Amino acid sequence: MPETAEPIVDALVRRAREVGLAPILVGDAQAYADLAPGVPRVPDAPAGIGPLGGLAAALAAAGDRTLVTVACDMPHAGEAVLRRLLDAPGRSPVLAPRHGDAGPWEPLLARWDPPRVRPALAGALEAGERSFQRLLERLDPDVLPIDADIARALEDWDRPEDLSRPW
Repeated sequence: MPETAEPIVDALVRRAREVGLAPILVGDAQAYADLAPGVPRVPDAPAGIGPLGGLAAALAAAGDRTLVTVACDMPHAGEAVLRRLLDAPGRSPVLAPRHGDAGPWEPLLARWDPPRVRPALAGALEAGERSFQRLLERLDPDVLPIDADIARALEDWDRPEDLSRPW
């Protein structure tokens, strides 16, 4: 990555604001302590249960407003993708990309309706479930088709060698 490149977290915060979203960082944001100044940080709630604890915290922070989730390791989730998530019609409380008719959902690039999702999430947690996929089965999401822009947005950077990939 060039030295002048914007950190991924800062780029995602900027893009979220440009489409009218109010970004928050969820979970253990210690690694980002010096990034995204002024962005609220909320811990998983409940802590220690994995990604659904992060979703519960994000849903609580969103109140009744639409929640858009974007993983902080998705450098290509740009404004056009965020606008598609916000503007796509839907009947379900969740809109998310899915890999094929029976493939896995992508819950970390998705739109959520907090008042409609919270009861299903509470039921899943009470039943001891910790899987995004099982939660999404309960919610019957609308599918955001995976075109070239969505496929690129879903590329995540998890390894040091990813830094040499083009922005």
